[in-house]
Amino acid sequence: MAQELKKTEPATPAMERYSDPFAAMRAEMDRVFDSFLGRGFGRLTNPMRSEWSEPLLPKIDVRETKEDLVVEAELPGMDEKDVTVTLSHGVLTMKGEKKSEREEKKDDYHLMERSYGSFQRSFRVGDGIDPDKVTAAFDKGVLKVTLPKRPEAMKAEKRIPIGKR
Repeated sequence: MAQELKKTEPATPAMERYSDPFAAMRAEMDRVFDSFLGRGFGRLTNPMRSEWSEPLLPKIDVRETKEDLVVEAELPGMDEKDVTVTLSHGVLTMKGEKKSEREEKKDDYHLMERSYGSFQRSFRVGDGIDPDKVTAAFDKGVLKVTLPKRPEAMKAEKRIPIGKR
């Protein structure tokens, strides 16, 4: 039995989606700046996005001394009333939110902008901290939490001799 084979026309290629060459160039520039200067440093700002449209991620510095544990958070533009600090079951939690509103009225336009950002960071500090002596201070956009150690946690470390089997 013979079959009839029909010659088919080659399918026209699917229409290619438009890709913005400037967006590709911008992404490449962001990658280059990130590799040299650190993540986010060279980002070009988008005028359609507000200052706080991305998550608020404060820089945190944690250091330990013989007497205490110190946690510092950089919170530029925030006030003391916008931040809370809690210690519960050996976990230090810092929370904050920043709200801003701007309104501008001129003869031919009315501009209103609102932005919001919040953060929450938690750290396990363990049982060696004296919860009754924890202090927090806020000065010039920097939150400093000092967690004093209990006396037994401050004892000198014990050196363990290493022997042969």
